[in-house]
Amino acid sequence: MAYLEIKNLHKHFVKTAGGLLSSTHETVKAVNGVSLDIQKGEILGLVGESGCGKSTLSRTLMQLLPPTSGSIILNGENLSELSTSEVRKRRLDFQMVFQDPYASLNPRMTVFSTIAEAVRQRHPKMKGAELEEKVIELMSTVGLEASQMKRYPHEFSGGQRQRIAIARALAPEPKLIIADEPVSALDVSIQSQILNLLKDLQRDLGLTLVFISHDLGVVHFIHQKTITPSACSPRSRSCKARDPQYHRGPKTENTAPAF
Repeated sequence: MAYLEIKNLHKHFVKTAGGLLSSTHETVKAVNGVSLDIQKGEILGLVGESGCGKSTLSRTLMQLLPPTSGSIILNGENLSELSTSEVRKRRLDFQMVFQDPYASLNPRMTVFSTIAEAVRQRHPKMKGAELEEKVIELMSTVGLEASQMKRYPHEFSGGQRQRIAIARALAPEPKLIIADEPVSALDVSIQSQILNLLKDLQRDLGLTLVFISHDLGVVHFIHQKTITPSACSPRSRSCKARDPQYHRGPKTENTAPAF
């Protein structure tokens, strides 16, 4: 059985067309019939152009957006059928690394407070020296110094902030990490450091990793198998996992490929 199964997943948005007083509604099919499966400990690269629904898919997988239809099954449990409180508890097993590390971090919280808060989600009774030791361990894991724990996000570079975000994602001890464009906001010189860090963490911790990017070269570097818009069947509207060697597919300048 696959660790993560996505079956015929749809996420549609309804918007008013023609202005505020118009009664005409338009349905935007951001995610349209995605079916795929990911084995435990596997890296899945999801690559596509901007506007094709990658980020909407990632947020739907995280249950930050409710699916319109379809199912998301994690380790045999259908997340789509859980209540909000049940999803919150289950989310300890799957965490997300967002595109913009500065926007995803609370500017009023120190590194210690940020990571400690995430640690206590899994271990609510942990405190004092034990909690501090755990935070230091996580910081070391992502390449940060213990002396930096009392600093705030604005005191770090973009690459360092993304390391903090990764440490926070690791703090609840998840089995699945969804990384949504985690290096696109970083300088090219820093991107390789974060990519190598993610690969090392996936190997050392046995994580299942869904890596999302618009850059085929980045995904090619980190992936074990890749899904691209060109891998979608025009009849079934269902994406199938494939492992192309730099397969780019047809040009899509004038169309927004839908997953």
